[in-house]
Amino acid sequence: MPGLLRLDRVLSSRGYCTRSQAAGFLRRNELLFDGAAVARTDDKVDPSKLTINGEPVDPESILIMLNKPVGYVCSHRDEGKLVYELLPERWTRRNPPVTTVGRLDKETSGLLILTDDGKLVHQLTSPKRHVPRVYVAVLDRDLRGDEPAAFASGTIILDGEDKPLLPAELVALEARRARVTLREGRYHQVRRMFAAMGNHVVSLHRESFGALELGDLVECQWRFVSPEQVLLGER
Repeated sequence: MPGLLRLDRVLSSRGYCTRSQAAGFLRRNELLFDGAAVARTDDKVDPSKLTINGEPVDPESILIMLNKPVGYVCSHRDEGKLVYELLPERWTRRNPPVTTVGRLDKETSGLLILTDDGKLVHQLTSPKRHVPRVYVAVLDRDLRGDEPAAFASGTIILDGEDKPLLPAELVALEARRARVTLREGRYHQVRRMFAAMGNHVVSLHRESFGALELGDLVECQWRFVSPEQVLLGER
């Protein structure tokens, strides 16, 4: 029957346990395939009809948006609080593991996309695609008024670099608050752009990435999204 996979393979590829641990996992948890109990680790199942303790098994591919809080880092290494601590722990054991699409630095909050789909990561981070990213920055000093033209000029060269930035859009929201839309993702770009204008970013929050917007997603929470929502703008 097409689409059937060995249970131990499903459990290991989706991070629940290793294949050698599958028998113990089966003893400790209730696994049902199409409503009937699964008895052996080499039983073949359709993952879409498999439940573990009453919950559907995780999908074959993970794609989520997370509202990242300040203080968390986008790293698999032990560098303090990691964004992966906000997700099911088993996802770091998936093959391939879930990883962030680009990064937000420790002091930046907001929308972060995570997936185990390497092809999608490449699509979203490729410099050829110019995927828009929208941030709201709170500044240390009042805006001077010339920032929108400077950001849009495509002539700003960041300290330590020799290639001008792509044009970016800046909309003043208040005297010390602005919305910035980028179409590239260089290291600490928003902070460095304001530094080039003689200002300092006090706080930074990403509102959207491509077609995805945070909306009412609560800080520290996440939800599944589809590739179509990310790439085609369906919400």
